[in-house]
Amino acid sequence: MATFSCPVVSFALKCCYGSSSNGNHGDYRLNGSASTRPVKHHALVNEIALKSPTSLANIQFRGNRHISEEKIRQRIPTKKQLVDPYRRGLIVERGVGYRQTVVVRSYEVGVDKTASLESLLNLFQETALNHVWMSGLLSNGFGATHGMVRNNLIWVVSRMHVQVDHYPIWGEVIELDTWVGASGKNGMRRDWIIRSQATGITYARATSTWVMMNEQTRRLSKMPDEVRGEISPWFIEKQAIKEAVTEKIVKLDDKAKYVNSDLKPKRSDLDMNHHVNNVKYVNWMLETIPDEYLESNQLCSIILEYRRECGSCDLVQSLCQPDEDELSRVVQQKLLQNDGRPLDMKTIIYGYTHLLRTKGETKNEEMVIIKQMGMANVCLNGMSGADGQATENPEVLPLPRRTSYEDEIGTPQTHN
Repeated sequence: MATFSCPVVSFALKCCYGSSSNGNHGDYRLNGSASTRPVKHHALVNEIALKSPTSLANIQFRGNRHISEEKIRQRIPTKKQLVDPYRRGLIVERGVGYRQTVVVRSYEVGVDKTASLESLLNLFQETALNHVWMSGLLSNGFGATHGMVRNNLIWVVSRMHVQVDHYPIWGEVIELDTWVGASGKNGMRRDWIIRSQATGITYARATSTWVMMNEQTRRLSKMPDEVRGEISPWFIEKQAIKEAVTEKIVKLDDKAKYVNSDLKPKRSDLDMNHHVNNVKYVNWMLETIPDEYLESNQLCSIILEYRRECGSCDLVQSLCQPDEDELSRVVQQKLLQNDGRPLDMKTIIYGYTHLLRTKGETKNEEMVIIKQMGMANVCLNGMSGADGQATENPEVLPLPRRTSYEDEIGTPQTHN
């Protein structure tokens, strides 16, 4: 006897299954039924349809007897959806982009009541998954399509570039747009934009490159034609960050100024793909930066290049080197341009280079290379104004008038 509750329908369901002399292996009993006789599959389906017609598509049988409770609980769409009332999301960009409205929660902000970089990266990840969810392509993997699951493939990020003009504050309502495009023959580009719902000011932009990995061999794979046929109709030729030339990050060695050794992944660091989630690497990076730098500077740009995955048994070493030589060069250049007059140091962007690597018995292997840029007090030079207000990046294509979730479904009513 197995018992579970079905949140889609309005009654509890008890399933009685086992061998039977008459061959009726798929018999079930319904709670509340006046009769205790077993009912067949078709009778169960009719009963469910009478009580909740819209939930019938979510009821699936495993083999000849089991209902997939996971499918019932997740409600993964099998067809393209235009509006998601649960996640406050909707399809935009002529039917292929995705927009979600969220409120910055208390656990997403730091001591200064602004959203942390980790929170922004988590929002990027969540909206990306919700985009696939709305498309009707999502299978039971971590953002994997049906074709990917049939080919034992998963998504892994190879590169991410984030620019932050202004950090959202606690309780603020923000909108996130995300869309995908082609990246070479075997990759996919995904971009994001975060903006204030109240003012329309763009707060952050991000672009990333994703490739496929075989879930069993853990090796990178070419994109099968089946998968390309699934995702290519969703591609958009638009970029959140225009990168004419990809910046090459200088590698670090054992002479790095700051080193944090013996980092050990925790179980909470792992995701559904059984490796450390890419967002966790940023926390390791920030832990290596001196506190005095983090307290007096605001991170406004970060580039991450992922080289290999990190498992639960790996030991990780974090190396960090300040861009002191680069800062000195920029200061000298500014002095020449300023005719030797005192400089406003808030106009100079500088940062750190990071390397996360696994520690092996015979050699260390590079895992993530990170270029992080920050600026004292507030970000300038097209990133934030001197008054702390975000300004538009002139190198990015202008955005059309946005459609909000409320425009599609109306303003929510308050009930006492």
